Amino acid sequence: MSPAAAEPRPAHSRLGGTPVPAPGIHHVAYACRDLEATTRFYEDLMGFPLVHTEVAAGPNGGFFRHTFHDTGDGSCIAFFDLHEAGEREGWSSEISTGNNLPRWVNHIAFNVTTGKVDEVRARMQDAGVKPYMEVDHDYLHSLYYIDPNGIMVELCVDTPGFEADPAEAHRLLTATLDDVDHSEHKSMVK
Repeated sequence: MSPAAAEPRPAHSRLGGTPVPAPGIHHVAYACRDLEATTRFYEDLMGFPLVHTEVAAGPNGGFFRHTFHDTGDGSCIAFFDLHEAGEREGWSSEISTGNNLPRWVNHIAFNVTTGKVDEVRARMQDAGVKPYMEVDHDYLHSLYYIDPNGIMVELCVDTPGFEADPAEAHRLLTATLDDVDHSEHKSMVK
């Protein structure tokens, strides 16, 4: 391998070319049912400003809007507002319940400060939006909301965190409830 090939390429945020650690998430995208309600939720309540919108033709007709909200670390949460752009009749934006899964299975979690949680909680409360649940996982504290698309959104505040233990993580890939000690763990679901 040449020395040039061994050097890491600089990673840049799409927000002004600011270097960010690589690899990282550029954006996570979801379909939305109501773009106006989605924008209000993420921009006004979550505090994630809308930073980019594109409007494009669908691959087989129709069109879509693709919006991007800056989550504060150079990455974005994005949404597709589809208008006969290939979506099937009866489609669901609810990525868990729309697939007959418990709501808490598919969700997005944002690592935030206690101050950010307090700000979001106050804005949500003022808007009449109640938390779905709040859980102390021991290694982090989580506050959950459901967005206008039925997607669970988690705000995580690290407490002590958890020790990375790849060997134990791999061992538990095939574990059942009988294989683990539950005395120190709380159930996640309400």
